[in-house]
Amino acid sequence: MPYHRIGDVTARFGLSPDTLRYYEKFGLLPGVQRSPGGARQYSEKDLSRLGFIQRAKAMNFTLEEIGQLLEMRDDPQNARHQVRDLTQQKLASVEAQLEALETLRRELTLLVGLCHDSAGGCPIIEDLDQPND
Repeated sequence: MPYHRIGDVTARFGLSPDTLRYYEKFGLLPGVQRSPGGARQYSEKDLSRLGFIQRAKAMNFTLEEIGQLLEMRDDPQNARHQVRDLTQQKLASVEAQLEALETLRRELTLLVGLCHDSAGGCPIIEDLDQPND
């Protein structure tokens, strides 16, 4: 079975060696093989897990959630409901973030318009000076 050195893996996935070591320590990459000299040797299975981790991170899952997904990955038929529930929670979180960003966009648009139309002072600075309610 071919093994990949840490430098090859970092180049392939765009990750730092520290990130790979952290994933191993965090339990996302258990059992990474070592050479007789102690160097990490990543298997194809490890590379598959790294790809899974990166795709899950791109979907905004936390490392803890990714750990749960990796456990469920080993038995997808029995974990289907758990995966769906976790993904539904993530979707709800993303929708809340989108709503907050839309509110922020409207507020910033208003401030830019006020600044453009203002004869004196700066409404943006004045708004930022206001205490939060």
